[in-house]
Amino acid sequence: MSAINVFEADGKQIDLAKITRLYPAVLIHAGGESASVSLEWAEMKADQISIETYLLVCDFDPVGEVPVNRIELRYPTKEALLYDMQRIVQQLNSKN
Repeated sequence: MSAINVFEADGKQIDLAKITRLYPAVLIHAGGESASVSLEWAEMKADQISIETYLLVCDFDPVGEVPVNRIELRYPTKEALLYDMQRIVQQLNSKN
């Protein structure tokens, strides 16, 4: 595994070359249950939900298959999530 492809966060090492889907999400608490939803949906429903944590979801299964192999990085704020997303983009761009 090339060091340039490894992203480290939250005590985890992620091989960026193996990721098939990468997206932000939010773990919410609504109606007595927790659920993972898109960041955009959570922002639209902010007055109706309680955000538990922000997530950066890294899937490793082929696109079109149900994702089973996944790593979720947790962040206390949207800003921290966006910061790591930018770090990943910079790391991927430095390969080119």
